[in-house]
Amino acid sequence: MSIDAFSPELLKYSKSRHPEPPVHLGTRYDLSGNFQYEPGNTIVCHVVEGSETQRAVVAAREKFLAMPEASQFTFTPISSLHMTLFQGIIEYRRTRPYWPADIALDAPVDEMTEIMGERLKAFSTHDPFKVAVTRARPSGLLVDGATETDRKVMREWRNALADLLGYRHPDHDVYPFHITFAYVIERLVDEALPRWQAMLDQVAADVRAAVPVIELRPPAFCSFDDMNHFEELLVFEFQK
Repeated sequence: MSIDAFSPELLKYSKSRHPEPPVHLGTRYDLSGNFQYEPGNTIVCHVVEGSETQRAVVAAREKFLAMPEASQFTFTPISSLHMTLFQGIIEYRRTRPYWPADIALDAPVDEMTEIMGERLKAFSTHDPFKVAVTRARPSGLLVDGATETDRKVMREWRNALADLLGYRHPDHDVYPFHITFAYVIERLVDEALPRWQAMLDQVAADVRAAVPVIELRPPAFCSFDDMNHFEELLVFEFQK
């Protein structure tokens, strides 16, 4: 197959094009797929438990697990499924601009979570938004606002959170909204790419058909020790 047949997202998981080790291997998870202690915080929307969305997303996740190369990935638990709205801070990324400009880079993560939580109590929630699946990639689903208005609102949330918390990642404007299923341990050989592209295209189509708008809980400020669980500390209920 021509290289043009593969999505840019899939090609990032090609071993021949990216022979370097995966970026989070050794800090977020080990070669055996065990998630490592990597404390931090984040703002996410969890998938609604027991919903049609959860059933569709779990069915999609099963198709990833059924791939011959599934052992080259480590999968997060179903209970942790969420869409990241705004990236928080994390233990192994203590540099500007990934850290609030007015807080010392050596501040303990627990202290950071307390400080950020206090700031977020003053956060004025914005309009609600609806989310739809756009594409699939080897790590999970890519999503965005279901309409142009929803896309605008989601970026307003992200911008307002950055302004309040005092930092803005270099990829702030382009960081894709997503639901993670897995992290890659060993990238894919070229022979695997056609079957992965076919699976990813089918998964995205199946989820869109089953749930044109995915059911998510309101955004929540969460803490975590690893990628297994995200504890909701402060929920930003949507305005009615």
